[in-house]
Amino acid sequence: MNKEFIEHKLAEDKITILRQAMEALNTIAPLEYAIQQINVLQNQKYDCMVRGKVFGQEFVWCVEVKKHLTKTGELQFLMDMDKMPHPVLIATRYIPPEAAVRLRDAGIQFIDTVGNAFINQPPLLIFVKGNKPEKDEIAAPTARLFKGVGLKIVYLFLCQPELVTRPYRDIAEMANVALGTVKSTMTDLIKKGFIVEMGKKGKKLLDKKKLFERWIEAYPDYLKPKLLLGRFRGDGEWWKDIQLDPTFAQWGGEVAAAKLTGYLKPGTVTLYADKNHLGELVIANRLKKDPQGNIEILERFWPLGNGLGADETVHPILIYADLAAIGDQRTMETAKIIYEQHIDCSIDTPDTLLVNR
Repeated sequence: MNKEFIEHKLAEDKITILRQAMEALNTIAPLEYAIQQINVLQNQKYDCMVRGKVFGQEFVWCVEVKKHLTKTGELQFLMDMDKMPHPVLIATRYIPPEAAVRLRDAGIQFIDTVGNAFINQPPLLIFVKGNKPEKDEIAAPTARLFKGVGLKIVYLFLCQPELVTRPYRDIAEMANVALGTVKSTMTDLIKKGFIVEMGKKGKKLLDKKKLFERWIEAYPDYLKPKLLLGRFRGDGEWWKDIQLDPTFAQWGGEVAAAKLTGYLKPGTVTLYADKNHLGELVIANRLKKDPQGNIEILERFWPLGNGLGADETVHPILIYADLAAIGDQRTMETAKIIYEQHIDCSIDTPDTLLVNR
C-alpha cells in the first residue's frame, strides 16, 4: 500500500464522519451546505471548509474532523480558533455531555454523528447534548510507545530534542529507566517516524508538535498515576509564601501555572518531589495525609538542570500536561496562555539536524 493511498483512505474516513455529522445536524435545522476540500498546506490548522446557508444567510466554517476528541484536542482547538480565517467547527463521532459543555463555554462549535451540536452562527443558535451512540464509543487504542515508562524518555526529548543523539546509557540514567526501555522506546519512535537515523550525521527528532500532543494525551493515564507519592491537605493558601528548594521539590499544575502567568487562582496543588525528601517536605509544610486532599505529591522523573527545569516550577510542557488533565474552563484558558508564551515556538520550529559530537 503506497503513501498516496493511505492518505486518501484517511481523508475518506474523515469525510464520512463529517457527512454523517452534517446529516445529523440537518435533522435539527434546515441547513444547505457544501463540503469544500482544500490542498494540504504546511501548518494548516483545519481539514476542509464547509460553506453553508440557513434562513438566507451564508457562512463558512473551517472544519477539523476527529475520530475521537480528547481534552488535549479541545485545548488545541481553543488555541487555534483565533488563527482561523473563518469560525472553527469540530466534527467527530461522539461528544459526551461534559465535553459539550466545555466546548460551548469556550465558544467552540461542534457537531457529532449522533446529533449533539453547538452551533452559534446567527441567526442559528443550537445546543444539543446527551444523545448517545447505539454502542458505547470505544476510545482509539494507545500505541505501546505511549503506555509505559517510555513516556519519561519522550518527555526528555520534548524538552531537549538534542538528547536523541546521546548514548542510550546516558538517556537511561537521565530518565531513571532500564537500558532495555530506552532501546524499545527509540525503536518505536523510529518506526513511527518521530526520529530519523542519519548514520554518522546523527539523529533528528521529527514532528515535535504531534509527538507533544500524543504525550500530553497519554501522560495523565499512563504515567502520572505511577508517580503518585501521596495526597495531602494543607492550611489555607499555604503554598503562597513558600520558597521551594528545587533539589527537594518543584511546583507543577495550577500553582506553577499561577506563578508563571499570574492568571490562575489554584484550586489544587501539585508538587514534583525527590522521593527521598518526601518526609521533610510534608513536615516542613505541615501537610496532612488525606486520600481526598487537594495536594498531590508526585515523584520527579527527570534530572535537575539540562534545560529540564531547575527553578521552583517544572518545565512548561509538564505544567501544560497537568492543566490539560484537569480540563475545566479556567485551566484550559491558562494552558492556552502557557502554550502560546512558553511552548509554541519550541514545538512548532522547523526540524533541524542534530549531529553527534
